[in-house]
Amino acid sequence: MTTPTTTVDEVSVIRRAASFTTRSIKNASKARAIRMAIGMVDLTTLEGSDTADKVRSLCEKAKVPCTDAFAVPLPSCAAVCVYPRLVAVAKDALAGSTVKVASVATAFPSGQFPLEIRLRDTADAVDAGADEIDMVISRGAFLSGDYALVAHEIREIRKACGSAHLKIILETGELGSLDAVRRASDLAIDAATSVSGMGELQDGDVFIKTSTGKIQPAATMPVTLVMLEAIRDHFRATGLRIGMKPAGGIRKSKQAIHYLVMVRETLGPAWLSPHLFRFGASALLSDLVRQALWMERGVYTGDGDSPDP
Repeated sequence: MTTPTTTVDEVSVIRRAASFTTRSIKNASKARAIRMAIGMVDLTTLEGSDTADKVRSLCEKAKVPCTDAFAVPLPSCAAVCVYPRLVAVAKDALAGSTVKVASVATAFPSGQFPLEIRLRDTADAVDAGADEIDMVISRGAFLSGDYALVAHEIREIRKACGSAHLKIILETGELGSLDAVRRASDLAIDAATSVSGMGELQDGDVFIKTSTGKIQPAATMPVTLVMLEAIRDHFRATGLRIGMKPAGGIRKSKQAIHYLVMVRETLGPAWLSPHLFRFGASALLSDLVRQALWMERGVYTGDGDSPDP
């Protein structure tokens, strides 16, 4: 298999990514962006100490991010992401809500297990009720240049997902360069959208995702910009909208707004929806809620820090 060899101008990408942090945003727009970002969060717990009670508590937080009264209630989060063993717990806890159940699978976070085990892992999560699967690519195979193997595995996992949406984690912090990030993005998109016999893909059925959140660096704006540009070029060629999920390291509302500006200016307003853009950043939710409280009341319920400038 050959993959596109789009060359990334690293200096230009870094400069353009930085430019999105300098936009002047009025308070009304900032308030809307904060609410939008809350609705895009995949609230996640992926620890060895996870329990059913912890997942139930997380699901309640995803449904109602803040119990304080707002003039207009805050939106629910987009999804709760758990290990396959806890999918059924999350599905039950989220019944009747708009919050999706996502599950990491495919030997998360290493991706090093045999393919048949990763496929069974995926199928088990879907059978338990997962609406979305977050898979990891085989970075060792990718870095060795075995692109055909990586593409084959993505296609097979896409088949195992059935009707569940697929998010493909590139683990960009291990790829080494922005050129490699672009190559992996193109490969993942092409593989996931070339599976036959599954019906026509719809916008948002496939996402690409920066990171597992388990290594550093995780999501960065230059990396995310390169991935957004791969999505843009695929859309121009095919008309299909691929989703995007930066994950790891996004903790402040100000950062989230910078990402939303970048998405809008790179892909357009159609992508400003949980159907096409997510934040994999559980720590972000607390700051978004605090900033929403500040924007509405001028006070926090937290530690009294001043708002983001």
